Amino acid sequence: MKKVLCFGELLLRISPSPADDLLSENNPFTLYMGGAEANAATALAGWNVPVKYCTVLPDNFMSRHVLDYLEYKGIFTSAILFAGKRIGVYYLERGADLKGSMVYDREHSSFSELKRGMIDWDKVLRDVSWFNFTAISPALNENVADVCLEACEAAAQKGITISCDLNYRARLWKYGKEPIEIMPKLAAYCDVLMGNIWSANSLLGTSIDENIHAKGNRKDYLAHAEATAKELIQKFPKCKTVANTFRFDSDSNLLNYYTALFTQGKSYHSPELSCEGVVDRSGSGDCFMGGLIYGFYNQHQAQEIVDYATAAAFGKLQEQGDATTQDVLTVKKGNIDHK
Repeated sequence: MKKVLCFGELLLRISPSPADDLLSENNPFTLYMGGAEANAATALAGWNVPVKYCTVLPDNFMSRHVLDYLEYKGIFTSAILFAGKRIGVYYLERGADLKGSMVYDREHSSFSELKRGMIDWDKVLRDVSWFNFTAISPALNENVADVCLEACEAAAQKGITISCDLNYRARLWKYGKEPIEIMPKLAAYCDVLMGNIWSANSLLGTSIDENIHAKGNRKDYLAHAEATAKELIQKFPKCKTVANTFRFDSDSNLLNYYTALFTQGKSYHSPELSCEGVVDRSGSGDCFMGGLIYGFYNQHQAQEIVDYATAAAFGKLQEQGDATTQDVLTVKKGNIDHK
């Protein structure tokens, strides 16, 4: 059976231990394994999709523990390269949004020192039908961006479906190139693009309604999502599917979440899901990306795909850590009937 390949940097996350953790008095910090692509791979493996992960790790005992953990989760690790001297780290305040209290410590990491020619893509892609990466990798430096292009070229030559999560990280993109100089070359190879109307604008130059927040209603946001999807498909003819997510916090600590999927020339919308309070915001978008791949890999209907991916992402908000532990039944139980 053909596999999904997720490619990107594995990161170690350090966060303050939960206040209700009995061990927190002696262990004030908790270590998690993260990285957007690893999170998506973990979700897919938990949903019984054959998935392997490609990254670069230093050749040391810590990396061996990482491999053991990935394999325990059901992820194939044969595509992992050993090189360099360190695993990237990031520090995240508990409960904080990705745009809030977060600090990266990933300079000179093994993955960031990747260069074209280091990965044998013909070998890595031999048993693959779907290749997934994110906009985080090309944001690191120009060499890694070039490796992403190399991977897309190789995958396209093999007729592999290519997807990209348009993660925009303003903390990155510090190497003298604007996203618009790099990302369109990569998006041109993609069959599936996922993000939101703002990240598409920042990374790929799509139009944005500056007054969309003033309008502030679901109908207008979904209409904008469809317009953005059509613009992306026009800009990048290989792309046939675009997904957009919307997550809004209110002053009353209420979070509202819904998504849109445009595929085969038609828009599909998820139900609007709401909750009071969030356990951990990290990895929700990665879980949504995993849900999309899960649905398309199993050839589900479009409405079922968007509803499943949305329920998975929403459920991840109530889980500690970066990657979801929800199984298929748990996700489906959390998915309310489509309205």
